[in-house]
Amino acid sequence: MQGTVDGFSYGLVTPVVAYLMACLGGALGLRCTTRSMLVAQSWRPGWLALGSAAIGSGIWTMHFIAMMGFTVAEAPIRYDRATTYASLGVAVLMVGIGIFIVGYKGARGAALFTGGTITGLGVASMHYLGMAGMRLDGRLQYNTLTVAASVVIAMAAATAALWAAGQVRGFAWSIGASLVMGLAVSGMHYTGMAALSVHLHGTAVPGSGESPAALLAPMLIGPLAFLCLAGVVVLFDPLVVMGRSHWPRPEQKPGVPARTPAEPPARRPVTTRGPQSR
Repeated sequence: MQGTVDGFSYGLVTPVVAYLMACLGGALGLRCTTRSMLVAQSWRPGWLALGSAAIGSGIWTMHFIAMMGFTVAEAPIRYDRATTYASLGVAVLMVGIGIFIVGYKGARGAALFTGGTITGLGVASMHYLGMAGMRLDGRLQYNTLTVAASVVIAMAAATAALWAAGQVRGFAWSIGASLVMGLAVSGMHYTGMAALSVHLHGTAVPGSGESPAALLAPMLIGPLAFLCLAGVVVLFDPLVVMGRSHWPRPEQKPGVPARTPAEPPARRPVTTRGPQSR
């Protein structure tokens, strides 16, 4: 029996809030990526790790909020806790790989393509692994072409967001990059949901696992608390807000010749002539 699927049971509330959460995580993560390009080598891994965790937490929270609006009329939906939290780990890990590539190699060429591709695949992996954690009296089936389209959307938008973050041209660029990152996550999510159809078994046996209400508190409180903490770190770092450094960059990316500060021209010694002797 075909299930009646509704992805917007709360209207526009869940997609709008989910998009804002994805933008928040993207904004913090991409600003941390920008900051990592302006610091010494020893500080770079910390900023990149903070950015990876911020983006991963943002997209994971976005997925959960969006799924609150997803219902199947004929069957209650429950979630497996282990699989659901494993999707968070996958998101942070794969996004982190992409962020570290761009942070160390620069937002250009092969490094940008590789980092954006891995980041987009991380978004898609988080989504479909989270969907695998759903438990209901039925079977999920996906349209292959629509799934492929959702993955392409995630990779393309993630690459564009990382490119914008790598320009380091000020606060406006960071806002634009975070909006693109939110678009990558939301667009990928709802395109993937459009590929879904539910075939019910009709056994009326309640599914195993946790209910959405039971998972609501740990899913939202933990990532939101972390995003607030990351926001405080970014807020109190003036260099992140301004998007530029007051010092020369400590190292140059491969293939770009390092700039050496120009030495000031030597001044001629000033000589004073005394009164000529007669």
